[in-house]
Amino acid sequence: MNFSGITGGHFLNEMADLGITLLLFTIGLKLKIKELLKVEIWGSALVHILLFSMISAIALYAVKQLNIPLFNQLSVVNILIISFALSFSSTVFAVKTLDEQGDFLSRFGQISIGILIIQDLVVVLYIGASATKTPSIWAISLIILLFVLRPLIVKLSTKVGHGELLLLFGLSMALGGSVLFEAVDMKADLGSLVFGMLLANTPKADELSKSLLSVKDLFLLGFFLSIGMTALPDMTTFVVVSILSILIIFKGGLFFWILSKFKEHTFPATKASLLLSNFSEFGLIVIVIAVSQHWLSNEWLVAFAVLIAVSFVFSAIFNKYSNFLYYRLQHRLEKLQHHSIDEDESRINVTGIELLICGMGRMGDGVYDQLYNSYNLIGLDYDKDVVKAQLNRGRKVYFADVSSSDFWSEMDISTSSLKGVILCTPNVDTNKTAAELARNWGFKHYICATSFYADEQKELIDSGINSVLNVYVEAGVGLALKSQKALNKIRL
Repeated sequence: MNFSGITGGHFLNEMADLGITLLLFTIGLKLKIKELLKVEIWGSALVHILLFSMISAIALYAVKQLNIPLFNQLSVVNILIISFALSFSSTVFAVKTLDEQGDFLSRFGQISIGILIIQDLVVVLYIGASATKTPSIWAISLIILLFVLRPLIVKLSTKVGHGELLLLFGLSMALGGSVLFEAVDMKADLGSLVFGMLLANTPKADELSKSLLSVKDLFLLGFFLSIGMTALPDMTTFVVVSILSILIIFKGGLFFWILSKFKEHTFPATKASLLLSNFSEFGLIVIVIAVSQHWLSNEWLVAFAVLIAVSFVFSAIFNKYSNFLYYRLQHRLEKLQHHSIDEDESRINVTGIELLICGMGRMGDGVYDQLYNSYNLIGLDYDKDVVKAQLNRGRKVYFADVSSSDFWSEMDISTSSLKGVILCTPNVDTNKTAAELARNWGFKHYICATSFYADEQKELIDSGINSVLNVYVEAGVGLALKSQKALNKIRL
């Protein structure tokens, strides 16, 4: 568009600002202080920022000595700013990937989101520190007032219902927080984050986040368009991007090493590292601020925007084949695992067990009830809250990620009494991976899975599953059978 002569204007800049505002508000909605306080989350995030910034700074300084254009103009301050921006991973990419794969509640999903939130908070502090104005005397009063009024705000969120009203409520909260903080001479973006935090861990938080997703993405598009229209990339830009793209490999490797040192299992550490092997839109915000303060030239803004796009391409490929890569490299990666790992996922004893029900949501719940009196079975789920709720009901349910090679490798499944595996997870890729891993580790008996679409059936059968039940078809059959019984009674 820039090449065609199209230029941005005030409207596009306003869209860009709204995109960042809504992004920070939705991040606030996802904040779980209890999760963030875990040392493997905040420790991994902060250590990675520090170490990767150092590695990037050394690399940038070394390239500068080669007298390559753009690099040869960098001062020490410039190098530190760019290294800091490079240390962040993309929240947008991770959220989209986890959402599409149904892995939000997986162990590696929770690790990734936790690390990203810590990173985002660091950027928010940077944004606040970069503001030239000093907060007014009313700023402290506003913060206190907000937390006093939190119960009222939460109650209001439960009264607005669903759909358009909830969307309008979310927009009002995000924009209202931005305006209020700006009124007391604080960074407007920080206000959006704080207002999101007020509604975090409330009944409407997840629904509100989902309702804002499409609107947020639309306005974020304005942010990326405004960056693209700043200047045209040239040959120098592509040289810079090619050199900096090499750092993606070091970024992922460093994440794996750090997570292993924090006693994380090999599988979630690998998956989280691959998911975080990219550069961030928040890093772009760091560069935008640096350019606006005349610390960096516009050329670096364009180069960083192209670099982020390239990193997304690489990261998408890595994550598409992440399970395959892990399976091929598992034994090598396990050598790097910490020698005294905490037993978060203790070995599950399947002695005498005939059936595994993988996924204890609504569908798995029904399967468990139906088969409990006929078979010796156990349920598995990777959501610890679900496991806790099932245990409270007296059921034999364990925490496990069935899409993890770690889980299947720890069981002597080939010689066990296990006769069947029922896959009730909502994600077709998870079901395929679980079936392939079970077959790879020697399970030769019955595997059943569910699907939502007809074209998924062949993929599931090819992965080693014996029978696939379409959820909608089976629901229709069940409804027909119940209706038939009721009609037969009427006839009698």
